[in-house]
Amino acid sequence: MYSDLLNALPEVVGLTNFAAVVIGVIAGIVVGAMPGLSATMAISVLVPFTFGLEPLVALGLMAGIYNGAMYGGAIPAVLLRIPGTPAAVATTFDGYPMAQKGEGGFALQVAVVSSAIGGIASAFALMLLAPPLSKVTLLFGPSEVFWVAVFGLASIIFLLGGNPVKGLISACFGVFVSVVGSDPIYGSDRFTFGQLELLDGINIVILLVGLYALPPVIDLLETPLKTDGVNSSKLGTEPIWRTLPRMFRFWKTWIRSSIIGIWIGILPGAGGSMAAFMSYNEARRASKTPDTWGNGEPEGVAASETANNADTASALIPALTLGIPGTAVAAVMLGGLLVHGLQPGPMLFRDNPDVVFGFMWQFLFGAILLILLGGSLATNSFARLLNLPRPLLGSVIIVLMLIGVYSIHGRMFDVYLMLGFGAIGWVMDKLKFPLPPVVLGLILGGFAEENLRLALRIGRGDWLVLFSNTTSLILVALTVAVIVGPLIKRRFVNKRAQETAG
Repeated sequence: MYSDLLNALPEVVGLTNFAAVVIGVIAGIVVGAMPGLSATMAISVLVPFTFGLEPLVALGLMAGIYNGAMYGGAIPAVLLRIPGTPAAVATTFDGYPMAQKGEGGFALQVAVVSSAIGGIASAFALMLLAPPLSKVTLLFGPSEVFWVAVFGLASIIFLLGGNPVKGLISACFGVFVSVVGSDPIYGSDRFTFGQLELLDGINIVILLVGLYALPPVIDLLETPLKTDGVNSSKLGTEPIWRTLPRMFRFWKTWIRSSIIGIWIGILPGAGGSMAAFMSYNEARRASKTPDTWGNGEPEGVAASETANNADTASALIPALTLGIPGTAVAAVMLGGLLVHGLQPGPMLFRDNPDVVFGFMWQFLFGAILLILLGGSLATNSFARLLNLPRPLLGSVIIVLMLIGVYSIHGRMFDVYLMLGFGAIGWVMDKLKFPLPPVVLGLILGGFAEENLRLALRIGRGDWLVLFSNTTSLILVALTVAVIVGPLIKRRFVNKRAQETAG
C-alpha cells in the first residue's frame, strides 16, 4: 500500500519539483505576511498560471504556498497584532505582548519552529491515513459515490458554522454553475443563454479567481493599513540554533496541538482558526502558570501556530480520498487538481499514484523548509513587507488575475465572467454567505449528477437502487446525522440556556 509512496520520492526531489516547493514556501510566507491576503487567494491567482506546468510542479507550488502562508500570518500577528490570516488570530494573544517586550524575534522563531512541527505531523497523517482510506473507497459504486457527494455537500453546509440557510443557498449556486453547458448524455444546452462560450461549461478556475481573489483585493484597496513601520533591527533577533534549547519545553504542547490540528483539519468546514483557538485553550488549561498567558507567554504562540499548521495536509485526507475538502484552501486545491485532469477521489490513487503521493511528500518538504526559509529570513526581510503600500500590492494582484484568466482560453468573455463572479463573491462576503459551499457545489454537483444518472441507468430507472446496499444506507444515515445533529445540539443548548436563565 505504501510502496507507491516510496516510489514517488525520487521524482519529488528532482530539481524542478523541489524548486517549486521552495518558491511556493517563500511566496506563501510573503502572502501570509500581508494582512488581508490569504493562502486561498494566492492559490486561486496561481492556478491559471499552472496550465502549462507539470502537475507535480504546480502542486508543489500550491503545497509550498499553503505551508508558507499559514506561518506567514504570524508575522503581522506578532509585530502589529494584526493577524495575516484568520488562523493567526490566536497568535496575537501572546505574540504581540512578546514583541512589546522586545522579544518579537523570539516569538517569530517559536512560531516558525511550531509551524514546521505542526506541518510535519500533518503531512505524516496524510501519508498514513489517506492510502488505506482510498482502498476502502475504491469499493464504492455509482450509488455510493453519489451519496458521498451528497454527504460532502451536507457537511460543508451544516458543519461550517454560521447560518445553514446561507450555506445551502451558496451550495445551490455552486451546483447551478456546475450544470451550465451541454448535457453530458443528451447534448442539449443548459442555462447557456445562447452564449457559445458557455457550451463547455464554466471553468472552475474562473470561478475560483473571481470568488476568492477579487473580494480580498477590493478590501485591500478599500482599507489602507496604516502602521508606524517595522524595523527589523528592533526585533531582538538571535540565531535560531541558539533559541532552540529554550523551546524544547514546549514538546507536550507541540504533540497536543498537532493532534488537535490534524483532527480539526479532517473535519469538513472546521479550518485552522478553530484548531488554533482549541489548541490555545487546551494548552492554557494544562499550563502550570495560566496567569501569564495573554501577557507574552511563548507557549501560547507555540500552541496556536502548531495547530493552525497541523490542519494543512490533514484537510486533504477527505479531499483526496472522497473529494470532500476540509477547508476552503483544500477546496481551491481540488480545483487545482481538476485543472490538471486529476479527479479527486479513490480513482486518483489508482490512476495517478506518482502525482498524489508526490503531493504528500511536497507537503512534508514544505513544512521542513519553513525552518530553513522562514527562520533565517522572516525576522529580518519578511517583516519589512508590512511597510509595502497596499494599493500597489492590490493593483499588481488584479493585473495577475486578469492575465491569468485571459490566458485560459485567450478570450475576454472569461475575464468578464471572472469579474462577475468577483462581484457576486464580494456581495456574498459582505452578506456573510460562506464561499466554500459554492466551490464544493461546483465540484461535487457535476460529480453527483454523473454518478446519479449512471446508478439509475444500472438500476433501469429504479430509484431504490440508491438504497440497495449497506454502504449506501450508512452514508444516508451519516448525511441525516450531519443535517439533524447541529439542529438538535442547538435546541439542547437553547433549552439549557433557558433553564439557567430561569
